Amino acid sequence: MELINPQLGLVVWMTVVFLVLLFILGKFGWPVVTKMISERETLIQNSLDEAKKARLEMEQLKYNNDILLKQAMEERDEILKESRLLGETFIQEARSKAQDEAQRIISSARDSINYEKLQALTELKNQIATFSIDIATKILEQELNDNDTKKKIIEKRVSDFNFN
Repeated sequence: MELINPQLGLVVWMTVVFLVLLFILGKFGWPVVTKMISERETLIQNSLDEAKKARLEMEQLKYNNDILLKQAMEERDEILKESRLLGETFIQEARSKAQDEAQRIISSARDSINYEKLQALTELKNQIATFSIDIATKILEQELNDNDTKKKIIEKRVSDFNFN
């Protein structure tokens, strides 16, 4: 029951102890605690400021990356377009060269065929002439073996010379 109805001496001593404790905490404890709270508040504020700054930098970097990505895509499209055009040009040039070469080969082949054809015709004519001469020679030899025939041929030739 003494706590419910304390005596005057207990109240005095409790007050003295409370005031001494309050003085000691006021002198040594509260400044340290307030300093720590102040430092913690400053640290938190700095962290928030840095986080905000980092977020802004990230947004700026993202924006720059988007711009760079767009530019890279445009450059890629341009390079692809140029390479397609260049490829088509190379294909057209190759086709043109191939057609020219084919025409040259065909023309050369035609010339070669015509030359060989003329050569074959000349050789055929020469062989026909040779065969004709051989045949004529054999026929004449057979006809000239007969004396009557020789005389008739000679007379005919002489008469042809006289009239012409």
